[in-house]
Amino acid sequence: MTRQVLFVIHAARPEALEVAKAAASGLSSHGIKVLCAESDAESLGLESVELSSDLSACELVIVFGGDGTILRGIEIARPFDIPVLGVNLGHVGFLAEAEPEDIDSVIASVVNRQWTVEERFALSIQATGPEGQQWQSWALNEVAIEKFNRERIADLLVSIDDHPLSRWSCDGVLCSTPTGSTAYAFSAGGPIVWPEVEALLVVPISAHALFARPLVVAPTSTVDVSVIAGPVVISADGRRSTDLSAGSSVRLTRDSQPVKLARIHHTPFTERLVAKFELPVHGWRA
Repeated sequence: MTRQVLFVIHAARPEALEVAKAAASGLSSHGIKVLCAESDAESLGLESVELSSDLSACELVIVFGGDGTILRGIEIARPFDIPVLGVNLGHVGFLAEAEPEDIDSVIASVVNRQWTVEERFALSIQATGPEGQQWQSWALNEVAIEKFNRERIADLLVSIDDHPLSRWSCDGVLCSTPTGSTAYAFSAGGPIVWPEVEALLVVPISAHALFARPLVVAPTSTVDVSVIAGPVVISADGRRSTDLSAGSSVRLTRDSQPVKLARIHHTPFTERLVAKFELPVHGWRA
């Protein structure tokens, strides 16, 4: 059976197209079939595939872009339980495994099946409107519940494991995974959590309260957010969203299906953090 991989590309970045072309050429020369979305097929000279079709024959989804494009690749791969390998063509690229200059090693690793799969836990979202309407989704990075109108604040009551914790008049509340601790939660003042640590972060955004610090709770916990005054917008990884009115509730739990990331390097997270944030470590003498 012919081996297959799927490319997901940030087509608006010329460099992404060039790196993807080089990768496609290298993989094809080793008998690996490269597929991509119809919108990118002509630019790359590759066979197109409907992303809504059965992609289970693909062994990898390889993404060329920043974290946003990698999240799109994960969205495509998730229904088929396919690992995602990211090549960073963005700014920070915390989810990426390789840089453009590493493309030869990426090709070699894919050809020789020299990758490991790292599982990252995701969040399951169950939102219920005041009249019982339901909205369900999932998130790898974070779930954001934010005020709908700029000139108004949201009034949110947060409960942990069915016990009320605090009511905040705020711009919103985030619930983040360790993977998302370097994303929106970090910008909102939350701690960075190593991926090996299993925990959930609850981070209030600009809350008018004395008790408004980021919280770290157990990964088995249930986080409930009641919308006392709204409306609010709930979004999953900034990609899937819906509006919620006052009287709505949101239940957040660990999802039963993890997200699979393909790894070809075994770089410690500390080194990744230093590199991505360009942290000052000169003078370290160990």
